[in-house]
Amino acid sequence: MTKEEKDKSLHNRTSILTSGVQGLRNRQQPRLGGWLLLFVATLITFIIIPKGGLIPDHYAPGDIATRNIKSPRDLLVEDIHLTQAKRDEAEKKAPLVYSLDSTAGDQAVARIRQGLNLLFQLQEDVETLKSEEFQLQLESNFGVPLDGDEILPLFNLALNHNIATLTGDLLTPILQRPIVANFQAFAGDKARGILVVKTDGGTDVDPRILDQVLGLNEALLQVKNDLGLIPGITALQQETLLKLVQQQLRPSLVFDQVKTKQGQVLAREQIAPVFFQVKKGEMVVREGERITADQILKLQEIRQSGRDNRSLQMAAGLLICSLLLIYVGFTFAYTNISKFRPDSRDLLFLASVFLFLFMMIKVSIFVAAGMENTFSYFESSVYFYAVPFALGAMLVRIVLNSETAFLFAVCSAMLVGVLFGNSLLMALYVLVGSLIGSHGVRHCQQRTTLYRAGLWIGLGNIVLLVGFHFLSGRGFELSLLWKLGFGFFGGLVNAVVVNGTVPLVEYFFKYTTDIKLLELANMNAPILRQLMIEAPGTYHHSILVGNLGEAAAEAINANPLLTRVSAYYHDIGKIKKPLYFIENSGGQRNKHDKLAPSMSALILTSHVKDGVDLAKEHKLGSELIDIIQQHHGTTLIKFFYDRAKSQADPGVQQIDERDYRYHGPKPQSREAALIMLADAVEAASRTLSDPTPARIQGMVQKLINNIFIDGQLNECDLTLKDLNLIAKSFNRILAGSFHQRVDYPEPVHIVREEGDVEEKLPTKEKAKIKSANSDRKQSKTTQDPEAATPEGSSEDLKRLGIS
Repeated sequence: MTKEEKDKSLHNRTSILTSGVQGLRNRQQPRLGGWLLLFVATLITFIIIPKGGLIPDHYAPGDIATRNIKSPRDLLVEDIHLTQAKRDEAEKKAPLVYSLDSTAGDQAVARIRQGLNLLFQLQEDVETLKSEEFQLQLESNFGVPLDGDEILPLFNLALNHNIATLTGDLLTPILQRPIVANFQAFAGDKARGILVVKTDGGTDVDPRILDQVLGLNEALLQVKNDLGLIPGITALQQETLLKLVQQQLRPSLVFDQVKTKQGQVLAREQIAPVFFQVKKGEMVVREGERITADQILKLQEIRQSGRDNRSLQMAAGLLICSLLLIYVGFTFAYTNISKFRPDSRDLLFLASVFLFLFMMIKVSIFVAAGMENTFSYFESSVYFYAVPFALGAMLVRIVLNSETAFLFAVCSAMLVGVLFGNSLLMALYVLVGSLIGSHGVRHCQQRTTLYRAGLWIGLGNIVLLVGFHFLSGRGFELSLLWKLGFGFFGGLVNAVVVNGTVPLVEYFFKYTTDIKLLELANMNAPILRQLMIEAPGTYHHSILVGNLGEAAAEAINANPLLTRVSAYYHDIGKIKKPLYFIENSGGQRNKHDKLAPSMSALILTSHVKDGVDLAKEHKLGSELIDIIQQHHGTTLIKFFYDRAKSQADPGVQQIDERDYRYHGPKPQSREAALIMLADAVEAASRTLSDPTPARIQGMVQKLINNIFIDGQLNECDLTLKDLNLIAKSFNRILAGSFHQRVDYPEPVHIVREEGDVEEKLPTKEKAKIKSANSDRKQSKTTQDPEAATPEGSSEDLKRLGIS
């Protein structure tokens, strides 16, 4: 197999492995993200929906309130007592119903006439008149029972046909009038209101008929008076006829209790409940005051509104909106923003910060309510402006990046607006503060940066609050000054809370922030002191790599601090076997002379694994561990690979190139790529015999090209423009490191030829000069930046293993 085929095969295997790992990540991450999304949205719903405080279960009128209670929302409370009073009043005003039998009078007159006519027809048939059958028939005609004493006067009355006719004519106008049993009771009901209905369900009755109503006694008295006006009627006949009329007379206008009750019930139902409005935030009960019946109604309505189905509907709606907001934002950012690539740890961190932020805001709302109870001069809404709304976006910006912080700020601002009663102004307040805070903590490398960001947040809050105040159409008020004061204080609170939270985030989520990097950059760190003592050459090399990498990171807008600190630690694995690396040999015999090439390559590659182990042991953080593991990528240790091929028997032993490559992975971040480039350039710069700017530029360009062609930069985000800027930065730093000094002349009396001086020196001094010259020559022929190789090699870049 030729070299090209081997390289192609190795590249294919690496690509397959990389795509397989990436595919596994893509399959696992959405599943975890989906569960986290559902979990976060559900908890946010439970945090936001309950807007009221803890309402006591029972209060009785006259009880003393134990705390202030405000209405959590706009409410309509039914005034039960007033509603009952209005319904009672409507019931009293409902008219009394009387049923009128308009045919009762006519029927009574008809019966009297029918009986008198029967007597007149049988007046000559004495036998029939005396029979029992006639008496029963007569009683049937009159409709009343008769005794013998009453029949004879009636017979005599019937003999006078005129008297019988006049009797019917006189009784008709009286008995046809509405007659009630008790006229006095009727008069009282009439004053209240009477509704007359016909018993047969006919047409409506003319209300004027009520003026013609007679009582039973009044009707009999009028009948008696009219009967006395009949000519020729005897007193006995008059008395008998009056008794007969009295027996016939019945009330035609009767009070209908059933219909009256139905009318009263209908009148009550037509009265709608009476409500009074309770505004959101209205003080319902104040601590220490006696509770009234109206306050009991309000408390019951507040409690009921928290238990009814409306809360469940609101919770379902908020859950849907929260899921959609976060999901759409996450999907958009993941699809369109290259830097937004959160892994499982990042998603867990974002979810934790999101929940922490809203729980803190909810607690702050209760604290604000308590502060209002203590200092009633301020409304609770004034205290809300001191809540550190921006701390979530600031933490995300410190730990992750600005793109993720922006998405976090937008989502949190929208949901905070919902929390504060769908307030657009509060959402704007949170969004602007979060953006100012996240911008202020970019590349935060010292604690004072946090307080500077908090100061800018406070100033931004002041400007926003002034705008909100004037937007509401209100003029200058004293309350505005208090709002501005709390808004400015809220910005500083953000800085204080973030300052105390960052160490916890670093500890629990194993993040390495810029503040942590500053602590690791301390040269008195135990691992760096050990490196300085046991591998001084590597220590000095790491410092120079840090200088090169930091300058290049600034040129391409990468993280300079992460680049410099990771350069300090990228070769800590050489502590395990320092003498096997040329920079630490100190002129001693090369330890690789007696080793097989494969063993030398194994020792060189092992320093990456040893460095990762040491980094984990000293808890340097995942960012530094990744860079230590990636700073050589899968580069070929060319010197020992070529030596192994030269020592192998042709056609018998085949050398596998993979055994002489670092195990990778290739640099995944720009900072890791910068360390790879700076490491190679710094090591190669030591091999330049005459480090002129032209030579430096050629060397840098050749090394970067070789690394690029080898595919080591395929998995990071460096562009060709970035590589050009990196090369310029390296050239500038190296040109400054290899600067020339003025050759100051010696005084005349000590100027000597070099040979004369050396001849007059003692033997020991001559030996030191020769040793120094030998070391200088050896330094010019350094072969591999990682290994002490034999002297006499002339291809410097080839010995670096990257040419």
